[in-house]
Amino acid sequence: MVIEKLPIAKLPGVARLQAMAAKYYEQQLLEEVMRRGNIPRHVAIILDGNRRFAQKAGLDKLQGHSLGAKKLEEVLGWCQGLGIKHITIYAFSTENFNRSSEELKVLMDLFVERFKKVVKDERIHKYKIRVRAIGDLSCLPKQVRGAIEEAQEATQGYDGYTLNIAVGYGGRAELAEAVRRICERIERGELKPSDVDESIINSHLYTAGLPDPDLIIRTSGEERLSGFLLWQSAYSELYFCEANWPEFNKIEFLRAIRTYQGRERRFGK
Repeated sequence: MVIEKLPIAKLPGVARLQAMAAKYYEQQLLEEVMRRGNIPRHVAIILDGNRRFAQKAGLDKLQGHSLGAKKLEEVLGWCQGLGIKHITIYAFSTENFNRSSEELKVLMDLFVERFKKVVKDERIHKYKIRVRAIGDLSCLPKQVRGAIEEAQEATQGYDGYTLNIAVGYGGRAELAEAVRRICERIERGELKPSDVDESIINSHLYTAGLPDPDLIIRTSGEERLSGFLLWQSAYSELYFCEANWPEFNKIEFLRAIRTYQGRERRFGK
C-alpha cells in the first residue's frame, strides 16, 4: 500500500500551531519595539502590489484595490497603537492615469467611497484624525474632489493624528508647483530671490507644516520611491519588503519599525 505524503502545512493542527507561533512572535516584536522607544513621528507608505496579490489569489486583479483599502484601515490602527502621529500614503500617482478606463473607474469609485466613509467613521472622530488629500486634485473627477472636500472639512479642526492620502500625486509636479508659486510671490513683490531657502520651499509643498517622514515603507519587493515625496525624503530611512500590500501583516510592519530603530540617523553629520 502506498501512503501519500501530505505537505507539512496540510497536516492536522499544523495551521493552528503556525498561527499561534506567529502571534507569539508578533507579541515579542511589539514588546521589543515598545521597549526601544524610538518610534518614528511620521511614517510614509507606498502601497504597491494590489493587482499582483489578487492575481496570485485567483481573483480578478481589480479586486486587489478593495483589499488594499481594507488593509489600510488595519495598518492605521497599528500606527495609532504605537503613537505614530503622522501617516502619508501613496495611493495614486499621476502616472496611474495611464491605466485602463475600467481600472480608473474602479479606483475613482473606491476613492469616493473611502473619502465619504471618513465623514461617518467613529474612529476618525474619536482619535481626532485630520484627513488630507495631497496632489494635483484638479485632475481628479468631480465626484472624487467632492468626497475629498467633505472629508477634509469634517476633520480640518482635528490635531490628534494626520493622515495624508497622496492621490493624483507626482513628486516632480509638486516641486514644480512649489517653484511656480514662489516665482509668483516674487513677481508680486512679496519675496526677494535671496529670501528663498529650504524653509520657504517647505512652506509651499503639499506637506507644509508637517515633519518630513522618518520612515518610508514600500511593499511588493520594488526598491524605488517612484517620485514619492522627493524633497521630503532626503533623510528618510527606507524599508522595502516582499509582501504585496494586501498581505502586509503586523509582523512585517513591526520589523520595519525595528529596522528604523536600529539605524543611526546622522543627517549628514
